[in-house]
Amino acid sequence: MDTLVFATGNAHKLQEIRAILGHQFEIKSLHDIGCDVDIPETGSTFSENALQKAHYVKQHYGLDCFADDSGLQVETINGQPGVFSARYAAIHGLTTSAGRDEDNMDYLLQQLATHPTEPLPSNPLQQGWPASFSTHIALIYQGQEHHFEGIIHGHIIPEKRGTHGFGYDPIFVPEGHTQTFAQLGDDIKNSMSHRARAVAQLAAFLKS
Repeated sequence: MDTLVFATGNAHKLQEIRAILGHQFEIKSLHDIGCDVDIPETGSTFSENALQKAHYVKQHYGLDCFADDSGLQVETINGQPGVFSARYAAIHGLTTSAGRDEDNMDYLLQQLATHPTEPLPSNPLQQGWPASFSTHIALIYQGQEHHFEGIIHGHIIPEKRGTHGFGYDPIFVPEGHTQTFAQLGDDIKNSMSHRARAVAQLAAFLKS
């Protein structure tokens, strides 16, 4: 069984990746290798941030590694929050006791509130704003760099629905569906999400 480090401290991401890759690979987290550093993410793109994290692990621990950077891009507000998705509210000085995910969603909906919505193709009675989730994976394996990308399109809706998932899942309805990621549940999300699509490319490469 191949062993790879996934350069993340996010338990939700780690769980998703392990579920998608199954039992064919042993995936270790930063915690598993004793790395408690908050690896800098100073890039202006998902690709730059992912590669920065992967290089850090390789340089400091000598282990083959992959890292991802993911985010939400809403067309109406020029692709925001983008690389700042995980700290969208915090960088604007808006944090509450509700928690990071709640703060991020609330701030995003505030930003969108003054912009017109459009009917969702899968449910014309539901209104929303066009958006997409992107994941970029950078892999350092046997001395070489490899890159994989997954994108899923959909809409941000004005109200939160569902209890599964994390991040912006309760307000994102993927294309062709009428429910949010948080309503669809982990199994369905992991079969179609932006991260699933990028990881599928990663897995296909590793198997080859």
